[in-house]
Amino acid sequence: MSKPNMNPVKNPMPAQDPKVRAHNFSEVALGYTAETAVDEATRCLGCKNKPCVAGCPVNIEIPDFIQKIKDGDFEAAYQVISEDSSLPAVCGRVCPQESQCEKVCIRGIKGEPVGIGRLERFAADLHNSEVTEKPVVAAGSGRKVAIVGSGPAGLTCAGDLARKGYKVTVFEALHTAGGVLVYGIPEFRLPKAIVQKEVDNLIDMGVEVNTNMVIGKTLTIDELFEMGYEAVFVGSGAGLPMFLGIPGENFKGVYSANEFLTRSNLMKSYRGDSNTPIMKGGRVAVIGGGNVAMDAARTALRLGADEVNIVYRRSEAELPARHEEVEHAKEEGVNFKILTNPVEIYGYNNPDDRRDPKNGFVTGMRCIKMELGEPDEQGRRRPIAIPGSEFDMETDTVIVALGTLPNPLIKSTTKGLDVNKRGGIIVEEATGLTSKEGVFAGGDVVTGAATVISAMGAGKVAATAIDEYLSK
Repeated sequence: MSKPNMNPVKNPMPAQDPKVRAHNFSEVALGYTAETAVDEATRCLGCKNKPCVAGCPVNIEIPDFIQKIKDGDFEAAYQVISEDSSLPAVCGRVCPQESQCEKVCIRGIKGEPVGIGRLERFAADLHNSEVTEKPVVAAGSGRKVAIVGSGPAGLTCAGDLARKGYKVTVFEALHTAGGVLVYGIPEFRLPKAIVQKEVDNLIDMGVEVNTNMVIGKTLTIDELFEMGYEAVFVGSGAGLPMFLGIPGENFKGVYSANEFLTRSNLMKSYRGDSNTPIMKGGRVAVIGGGNVAMDAARTALRLGADEVNIVYRRSEAELPARHEEVEHAKEEGVNFKILTNPVEIYGYNNPDDRRDPKNGFVTGMRCIKMELGEPDEQGRRRPIAIPGSEFDMETDTVIVALGTLPNPLIKSTTKGLDVNKRGGIIVEEATGLTSKEGVFAGGDVVTGAATVISAMGAGKVAATAIDEYLSK
């Protein structure tokens, strides 16, 4: 057995030049070559206690797939990953490995952890580019399960149940399957062809996908049971945007990040042949500091903004976005206005009255400087406004990226389904079972906006519980 590569630094990810990529929607990260992947794989120590597996929400056998890459058996590596993950090419790109599997990697104690996500992406991309055989369809029992929503939770649950032989139908409200993977994450981070490939793999396994089906409007959950479905999994995500509640949020030029990104990602408003309008050019302010805020800011740049500012009320150390996304945003020219909070958005209806309170066009924001006080209930230092520090920031577009909540539609049309005060469906953590017989739920519709991989983990938990429920 060859000695492990003890280089303390992981192999860098090749990427487009920042000055070039800031003006196109092509994928930023270019992926490892086979040679680089093998070199990175040899940094893995193959720990017997496998802390990385415990750190993965879907418990991929990480040392096993990395060993296959060390051996040069790349397809076998993909097969190991796909035993536990229905979306390996997606997860290799957008999972926050640095706070999950890589966070507990032993190599991270005296250097950088193994590039687990980069290796997962490599194996998945190689499989998708070279393997044309369709997956084997499991022998069916004929028992029907409905999946509400085709985001990561729904697709994962559908894939696991299809492998167990269930007749699975996915109902998606939008015209394209993929949920947040297609409407929320930009093309330059997650190409939509990759999402479609993952969806096509599930269809080849026998999963039926029905788009333009708004459960709660087109059909109710109770009607799904009447149609012969014996269990329902709700993975409809969290698509209800949150706002600040400050004056001026109804001015033209104020977007929720959900709307802004959906117009660009799903409706392709950045293309010349798109019929979906979007604000382009000028000065853009993005309120928030998470991954969605970074996506919105970087998208605005690519749409031609002259200036993009991230406005965040805490310090840079508290930014919740992935470090990689923050660094990419900085490299591309996004400005960070930290310890800053908007208190008013103002605009005009005519050039003679540029602060007309009516519903005119945005011209700027009134902001106040902040300082950090004592930690709050989450352990984060609470931002406190500094009296007398107000100032004006000129801007033509404001994008509010403060998080999302579950849409109340399913709750309002389904009797016996309990939700919490934020609208999340209440479930048994170990099973995903709701208060309504035969109905399971998982992902953002339960937790509020979270990560792709955590939603996938919830989909896996629910698939196992549905199988046990229907096997009684």
